[in-house]
Order: sequence, then structure tokens, then C-alpha cells
Amino acid sequence: MRFMILVKATADSEAGKLPSTELMTAMGKFNEELVNAGVLLAGEGLHPTARGARIHFDGASRTVTDGPFAETRELIAGFWLIQVKSKEEAIEWMKRCPNPFDVPSDIEIRQVYEMSDFGDAATPEVVAREEALRARL
Repeated sequence: MRFMILVKATADSEAGKLPSTELMTAMGKFNEELVNAGVLLAGEGLHPTARGARIHFDGASRTVTDGPFAETRELIAGFWLIQVKSKEEAIEWMKRCPNPFDVPSDIEIRQVYEMSDFGDAATPEVVAREEALRARL
């Protein structure tokens, strides 16, 4: 099972405040534990939304809005992609994570869909195409 771990933004992260050396060191050690356990697939921090954009889809119409975006608590400041046996294992890993910020913060854990989750919509052709794309990665 793959899980996307979402680090929720804070006012400081949206203001572009960078982590301390101590936090960078602690996060580096945590990431090394994930790598050594063979569960880390990817993980990165994200620039503030002031440097981003959103695209709104409405039928064939596309509307682009530049950041920053309101509602800091709904924004993402970083992520991990991990592969573990269960949601409970993902939770146990993330409980060991250093607090990502110097203030109270939140991490959200979301399971990634696998092709088998899509039932009949995942026809053999769709599955084959997805597998070919993954092989090219």
C-alpha cells in the first residue's frame, strides 16, 4: 500500500520561513530511517503558494489563478510518499516524525489508489498503458 503523507502549511511556511539547522538535521535522520526501512518512495518540501498557481477546470474552460492562496491550514507545505503494509504502519511511522515546524502543525495521511481499486473501469488496456508508463519512469 502506498500512502501520501501531506505536511500541512503554517503561516510561517507560507511566509517562506525556512527550517532551522536542528530541524533539518532531525528530518534528515527521520528520512534516513524511512530509506533504511525501505518504505520511502519520495519526499520533498514545497515553496509557499505565493510562488504557485491553481488551474480551475469547468468543462473545456481553464482559469489560472496565481498564489498566494487563503486558508493556510488547507495548504500543503511538503510531502512523503511511502510504501507500507497498512494505514496503521503509516501512522506509526509518522508519529515518529519530528514536528515539521516550530509551532503546532498537522500531517495528513492518505492512501494512494492502485489500479486494482478501480474495478471494471481498469480494463486490461488501461492497466497495460499504466504499467507501460510506470516502466518508463
